[in-house]
Amino acid sequence: MEALSVLDMFKIGVGPSSSHTLGPWRAAARFAENLGDKRTAVESLQISLYGSLAKTGRGHGTDIALMQGLAGKDPVHCDIEQIEPDVRAIRQTNQLVLHGGHGIEFHADTDILFLDDKILPFHPNGIKFQARLTNDDVVSETWYSVGGGFVIQETQDDGDSQDQIKLHYPVESAQELSQWCQQSGLPISGVVAENETAWRSPAATRDAVMQIWQVMADCLYKGCHTSGVLPGGLRVTRRAATLNSRLLPNATYSDYDSWRQAIRDGGEGFAYTLDWVSCFALAVNEQNAAFGRVVTAPTNGAAGVIPAVLQYLLTFVPGISESTPDPDLISRFLFTASEIGCIFKKRATISAAMGGCQAEIGVSSAMAAAGLTECLGGSPAQCLMAAEIAMEHHLGMTCDPIGGLVQVPCIERNTMGAIKAITASQLARHSDPSQTKVSLDVVVKTMWETAQDMNTRYKETSDGGLAVNIPINVSEC
Repeated sequence: MEALSVLDMFKIGVGPSSSHTLGPWRAAARFAENLGDKRTAVESLQISLYGSLAKTGRGHGTDIALMQGLAGKDPVHCDIEQIEPDVRAIRQTNQLVLHGGHGIEFHADTDILFLDDKILPFHPNGIKFQARLTNDDVVSETWYSVGGGFVIQETQDDGDSQDQIKLHYPVESAQELSQWCQQSGLPISGVVAENETAWRSPAATRDAVMQIWQVMADCLYKGCHTSGVLPGGLRVTRRAATLNSRLLPNATYSDYDSWRQAIRDGGEGFAYTLDWVSCFALAVNEQNAAFGRVVTAPTNGAAGVIPAVLQYLLTFVPGISESTPDPDLISRFLFTASEIGCIFKKRATISAAMGGCQAEIGVSSAMAAAGLTECLGGSPAQCLMAAEIAMEHHLGMTCDPIGGLVQVPCIERNTMGAIKAITASQLARHSDPSQTKVSLDVVVKTMWETAQDMNTRYKETSDGGLAVNIPINVSEC
C-alpha cells in the first residue's frame, strides 16, 4: 500500500507546471545526484523529452527546469529572480555547471531534444538522460513525471512513495477512510494527523503545513499586486491586480494581514465575495504562469483553487474571518484536502497528461470542497460527499492549453474550480449523505475510466480543442 503524506500532496516549487516543470526539475536533480563520483568525468549530456513533455514542454518551461535541476538548484528555496539570468547565461556561454561544480559544454537548443512524435510506454511524460563520460561510457536513466511533481525512475517504484512506512490508518479508498473515521471517532483531519506521525512529530508537521500556507498566502498577496503581461508569447494580461484595485479603490494596507482586513471592510454581498474568490484564484495562477513560487495543490496548473477557497474561509465566513487566521483551522483544511488528493492519486491520476483537466482542476476542487466542509462543521460523510459533488461536475474536462502554456484556459479554470468547491460544500452540508446516489469512490473510478477513454489530443498535448482553434505564435519562455 502506497503511503502518502500531506507534504507529498502539497509541494513548494516553481511554476508553471508540476508535471512539466517541477517534475523534470526534480528528475534532473536526481540524475545529477545519481551520477555521484562520475560527475567529474561527464563530457557531454543529452536529454530527450517524449510525449506530452515534448509537445508542450517549451511552453511549460521544461527546458528551463531541466537546466536548473542539473545545476543542483532547489525549487523550494532558489531565488526565482535568478532563474532567467542563470538560464540566459547557459544559453549564451554553452556551459552548464552540474550539481557539485563540474562544468560541461552544453548547447540547450540541441542537447535537449523535444521528440513530439514519440512516446514512452509507461507514461506520456517521459525523460531520458544520457551522459557520455571521458572514457566513452554512457550513463543513462529514464524518468517519468507523473503529475503533481511526483517522479518515477524506470524499472523502480515511485521515487516519492514510501511503501515501507506503516500508517496507523492506512487508506486506499474513500470507503476505507470513512470506516476509519467511524471506528476512531476522528474527523478526516484527525486520521491524517495520526498518520503523519509515521514521518515526523506533530510539531514538525504543523510547522511544515504552516510553511505551505505561508507560501500560498505570499503568492495570493503578490499575485494581487503584480500587473503586466505574462511570459510565453500569448501576451495574456494579468487581471488579479486590476481587480484588486477596483474592489479596494481607497484602501490603505501594507501587508497580507492588513490587506485581508481591508477586504473584509471593503464590501459585502454575494457579488463582492464572488469577485474576491475569483481574484484569489487568478492571483495564484498568474504567479504560477510567471515562474513564481507556488504550492502544488495537487498540481501547479490547479494551484489556485485550494488557496482561493481557504482564503475565502479566512476572509468571509462569520465567526472565522473576524480573528487572526487559526493555524489549527488551516491545518485541518489542508489535512482533509490532502487525503482526498491522495485517494485520487492512488486510484486514478492527478496528471492532465493521463486524464485531462478533470485530473487537475477537478481533483483540486474536490480537495478544497472537503477541506472547507470539515472546517465549517461538516461530518466526514459530508466531506466525502462534497468532494464527490465537486468532481462529478468536472468529469470529462479536457486539457487543451493554448500554445502549451498554463494560461488559457488554465488560469480561469481555477476560478471555476474554486466556486464549484464552495458550492459543493454548501450542498453537502445541507444534505444527508446516506441518501446520496453516487459515492466518492464511484466518481474516482468513473474519472479514471473517462481518462482512459479520452482522446490523447485532449491530454495536455495542445493537439486539440482550444489549442488548435486559436492561431498564435508562441516564443520561447
